[in-house]
This record gives sequence, structure tokens and C-alpha cells, in this order.
Amino acid sequence: MTDISPTGRPGQLSVAHSTVDGIRVVTLHGDIDHDVKDTLTTALLPGDGPDDGPPPRVVADLSGVTFLDSTGINVFVHVHHQVSAAHGWLRLAAPRESVLRVLELVGLDTVIACHPTLEQALNP
Repeated sequence: MTDISPTGRPGQLSVAHSTVDGIRVVTLHGDIDHDVKDTLTTALLPGDGPDDGPPPRVVADLSGVTFLDSTGINVFVHVHHQVSAAHGWLRLAAPRESVLRVLELVGLDTVIACHPTLEQALNP
């Protein structure tokens, strides 16, 4: 597991990576706002090129996300397009009620599969 620890700002995004059955799991804690666009994009996109290995499968565990703004929505859409172009997928898992409300309000839950638990997101 790779961990990027917060730098001390309240709500600062922290990111941890792991792999479960070949699926990249990105566990996020804190706020997703304009300050973390590059960090979030880098965390979600697989490091391999589109022709290297199997199609990318990524689950973003949102259980620790306390705030999500339009920047986060745009990053999720961008990553979804990137992994879909490589014949992979992005799934969102376990968003808190306030984050789920934002995802539903903008309709992102109809574009990117959104699951109530991490376990459900990891299953086909």
C-alpha cells in the first residue's frame, strides 16, 4: 500500500493505494477541491500506458471524503474517459451522504458506477 499523508491543513486530502485482485483501489480521506486536482488525477490514473498490461480497473473509495466540489467531479469524468478509452473502468465506492448527494445532483452516478460499499465496487 502506498500512502500520501496530509500536510497539516484541516481537511487536507490524503491518498492510499492498494491492489485487490488486480483492481487498483484508491482510498481517499479529506476534502476534494481545487487545491488537489493534480494529486487526485495522479492518484486515480494508472501509471502504465494504455498498451501496457490489462485494461485499467480503478475503484475510488470515497468513504473518507468529507467534501467534493466541481473540481473533483471534473477529475472523475476525466479519469473515467481515460480508463474507458483503454477498455477499463472507474467505480466510485462508499460515498458519505453529503458526497453522494453531490454525485447524484450532477448525475455523475449515472455515468460512473457508484456503489454503497467498497466490497460491492470490487465485485463484477
